[in-house]
Amino acid sequence: MDRFGWLGTPGSPTVSWGNWSVFLDYTNTLMPFLARPVANVMAIIATAGELVFAVLLIVGYKIKLAAIGSFLLTLAFALSMFIFANYRAPFNYSVFVVSAASLLLATLPAYKWSIEASK
Repeated sequence: MDRFGWLGTPGSPTVSWGNWSVFLDYTNTLMPFLARPVANVMAIIATAGELVFAVLLIVGYKIKLAAIGSFLLTLAFALSMFIFANYRAPFNYSVFVVSAASLLLATLPAYKWSIEASK
């Protein structure tokens, strides 16, 4: 929501990006090895992945698959932050914690409250 400007404008105290353009700039900072148009496509893919994984996890459908996807996405994000931004950034935002939590969720043998468990 922040990257779409729904939580405030860029520079607001509680906003990280504030609009899509600033989000794309940050994405390009995290992927300096890619051409800008390719990094912009990666920003779209990451946003779509975040949305899909969040909905699947909240609804309780395909939890293992969504948790693995969330783990891979957040791990890639954390490593990019660590290498290309500031080594403290992934720790300040607990990105490694989110990544590890997703991996932990993926390793559970059963999901009692999931849609699949209700069949």
